[in-house]
Amino acid sequence: MSAVVYAVANQKGGVAKTTTTASLAAALVERGLKVLTVDMDPQACLTFSLGYDPDELAPTLHDVVTGREALGATVLAHDETDLAPANLDLAGAEVTLLSRTGREYVVRSQLEDLRATYDAILLDCPPSLGVLTLNGLTAADKVVIPVQCETLSHRGVSQLLETIADIQGLTNRDLEVAGLVATMFDTRTRHSREVLEDVQSRYGLKVLGVPVRKSVRFAEAPNNGRTILSHAPRVPGAAAYRVIAAELHGLPVRPEDLAAATGSA
Repeated sequence: MSAVVYAVANQKGGVAKTTTTASLAAALVERGLKVLTVDMDPQACLTFSLGYDPDELAPTLHDVVTGREALGATVLAHDETDLAPANLDLAGAEVTLLSRTGREYVVRSQLEDLRATYDAILLDCPPSLGVLTLNGLTAADKVVIPVQCETLSHRGVSQLLETIADIQGLTNRDLEVAGLVATMFDTRTRHSREVLEDVQSRYGLKVLGVPVRKSVRFAEAPNNGRTILSHAPRVPGAAAYRVIAAELHGLPVRPEDLAAATGSA
């Protein structure tokens, strides 16, 4: 058995990309899967949100990119999902990658040894289209694109899709776009629905599962080193990520999750 590798990517910041990565991973673990998340962002938001101090960790993805360690040597066993962490040193490693032969394939080659260990691997890509994101897209089987349900949410999606097309032609012919994850959805406004409809029609992409409703619980969870699924398991947003994860990975969607996510419970 070989893990499915998902790149969670959008170069526009503030779209809940890290929240999506961590929440999908935790939801798959709840369903009995073994999951690895890889923090590919020098800002180390995923590492921090799972309760780790990035400055206190070694080795990290920086050591992998610079060739000092194997990816497997960095993995931490968080109770919600395994994590290959990052820290700010990764920003310097990105510069190092630029002069490295086969630089787009570094993460992909490192994942080969881990695919048999996991059912799913989620890559939290940086909010840019630099060499680290290109590594993530080259390593992935499928791309998940979080999109904020607010004005200008489509900014960056077009450019990301162009980059994905380039990757498909050059470094990863089998890469697929799994779909959009609609984040920060406000059920009280027509605006959120209109933005979501606009993005879908503009790019012809499907929305995975159901929209993820806004909740202050999402901001609280990282302060406790938890995902929304364990911090506030009953809020609609947590249920939405359970539905999205199931659909993404081809698992049966549980009716109680769908009901809770849509408010029909």
